[in-house]
Amino acid sequence: MIGAKIKVWVFSQQPIYQQGIKQSLEGMNIEVAGEARITDKLPKTIEIMPPDIAILDIDGAAEAGFNLAARIKQVTPTSSVIVLSSNTGDDQLFLAIKARAIAYLGKDITGAELGRIVKAVAKGERPITEHVNNRPELASQILGQFEKLSEHQGVKELISPLTSRELEIINYMAQGFANKQIAQRLKISEQTIKNHVTSILGKLDANARTEAVVKAIQQGLISITK
Repeated sequence: MIGAKIKVWVFSQQPIYQQGIKQSLEGMNIEVAGEARITDKLPKTIEIMPPDIAILDIDGAAEAGFNLAARIKQVTPTSSVIVLSSNTGDDQLFLAIKARAIAYLGKDITGAELGRIVKAVAKGERPITEHVNNRPELASQILGQFEKLSEHQGVKELISPLTSRELEIINYMAQGFANKQIAQRLKISEQTIKNHVTSILGKLDANARTEAVVKAIQQGLISITK
C-alpha cells in the first residue's frame, strides 16, 4: 500500500540505545511496532503480526542474538533481519550470513543511515552482500566453512527461483567445488555446468559464485548444519 509505514521490531539489551533507535526511526515513516530484550524466546506478537524488519542489537548477547535472528527467519520468513554490533569482524559477519540476516551494521551508524538502510531493505535490497564483495578473505572463509550442507532441510523447491538441477549445483558451489568437480559428480559436461552457473547467477542477481551462495542462504534455498 502506497504510503504505508514500514513496521519494525527493535531488540536490544540496552534500553537507552533501544529508545534512541525508536526516536530516530519514527520520524522517517517507519513504525516501531515492538521492543524487547534479546532472549531465546520469540515474542508471540511477532508470530501473529510479523514485522517487515527486525533490528537486533546483539551487543552483550551475541550468541542469543544470532539464534534469535535465525528463529525469526524460521518462524516469519517474510521478515527481514538487520544485525547491529560493535564488533563488526568477519567471524560475526559469517554468523550473520548463516542466520540469514539481510544487513550487518556497526553501532556507530547514525539514525539517518539506519533509516535509509531500513527503507532500502524494505524495497528488497540486500546490503550484506556488499560486505562479502568487498572482503575477499571472507568469501574464502564462507566457501571453506560450507562443507556440510543439509541435503533436505532448507531447500524449498516449490518456491525456488532455481530448478532442481540448479539447486543441486549451488549446493556443490557452496561446498567449494569447481565446475569440473561438479561435472564429474553429476556425470555431465563441464560446459553444461558453466551454463547452469550462469543461469544461477542471473536468477539470483549475483556477480560472483560466493555472492550467489550468500543470497541462496538468505533466501532459504540452501542451509548449513553446525
